[in-house]
Amino acid sequence: MNKKIIFPLLFLTLPAIANEQSWDGTVLGFEPAPKGLFGDMLGIRPILSDHGFSFHSNYLSQVAYNASGGYDDDKYTAYIDQFAFTFTQDLERWTGIPDARIEGNIVNRNHNDDLTLKRVQDPRTPNYDQTQESAGGGSITRLGWLTFARSFDERRLTWRIGMMNKVQEFDQIIPCDFQLRTQCGGKSANALVWSNWNIHTWGTTVSYKITPEVTIKTGVMEQNPQATDRSHAWSWSTKGSKGIVLPLEVESRTFVNGLPGAYNVGLLYTNAKQQDLYKDKTYHSTWFIYGGMNQQLTRHQDDPNRGLSLSLSGSYHDERSNFMNYVVSSSLRYRGLFDARPEDWVGLGVSYIELSDHFAKGQKQYNQQFGITDYHDPFFRPITSNAFNAELYYRFKPVSWLELQPDVQYWHNPGGIKQTSDAWVLGLKTVVTF
Repeated sequence: MNKKIIFPLLFLTLPAIANEQSWDGTVLGFEPAPKGLFGDMLGIRPILSDHGFSFHSNYLSQVAYNASGGYDDDKYTAYIDQFAFTFTQDLERWTGIPDARIEGNIVNRNHNDDLTLKRVQDPRTPNYDQTQESAGGGSITRLGWLTFARSFDERRLTWRIGMMNKVQEFDQIIPCDFQLRTQCGGKSANALVWSNWNIHTWGTTVSYKITPEVTIKTGVMEQNPQATDRSHAWSWSTKGSKGIVLPLEVESRTFVNGLPGAYNVGLLYTNAKQQDLYKDKTYHSTWFIYGGMNQQLTRHQDDPNRGLSLSLSGSYHDERSNFMNYVVSSSLRYRGLFDARPEDWVGLGVSYIELSDHFAKGQKQYNQQFGITDYHDPFFRPITSNAFNAELYYRFKPVSWLELQPDVQYWHNPGGIKQTSDAWVLGLKTVVTF
């Protein structure tokens, strides 16, 4: 697969087709928050809302079972879960500052039981994908973000500052609905210089609406490898910082053939030192490119919130210091396939991962240096190449506050290692909204 062909095709010029319709991303995977299990909480939620405090809380669990194949075919069922609480306190009503607000996120994760390294792929190699995208970080409660934001220039410019996470601003055109990590949202996390969701670092960002459809985003964020440590879960310290991350993204939320779509392309630069995976060399900076699209293709004749959408996403990496070279994914989603189940979803996604030549050469060099030739030797470092993963899911909502999503995953060359048998994984994702 020729990366020189893939990425110019993937990162096409952002569409500029628009009309007077109201942009609605429901069929793209961005549904309005459902009515929770506890409703208005005996009147507490409306009282808080009247004072400008809004919040969302939910419980998520992800189960994965190795049905066949993989590095270790001994049957095992892995389970992880998390509770998340995300809130916004409106300050505009008291200060008069346009869109002034405090934003926060707290996540409690449990079990850290990841089937990927326990059964599916060789644990001697880094995992480029996961059977349960929310696994990792241990059983711990973390501050995801705590920031202040406001707008300027008649609400066209938004400024945010504080202990933040990239998901507040960047690469948010594709939902995280699949259980495979490579199918969860966009590809910006593959840069390996910043984190998703429940990890905070200091930073400030600015977004500006060039037109009602096109927004340019940038900022300065702390690059801190220690941000994932347990000691940093609630810390405001910059201890461990290695430099800064400079993101730049252009996003378009527009219409194509009268149907909503979202498109983006982004560039990252960091001055944090990076170690070559093959040569005895250190680089004083690195770069990363990502982009994608999420376009509604069809609309049900009787319900605008039912239909088919297509998403594409990809990332191109500095393979000298990143163990991945490039990753591309494509997904189809259909909301309301059956008349009797208008809010159910069907999703099919595939991902291709090309791993770094520098990483493979470094593995070979290590084996040669120590005279290790047997793949089954525990000190042997497997040679990685490429991999292909796929997932099919069906998500149904028995009630407004409960989502049940069984899935089937297929892993070809798990871990990018040809000696590992292809694997089939069965999964179940459950979400309870409070």
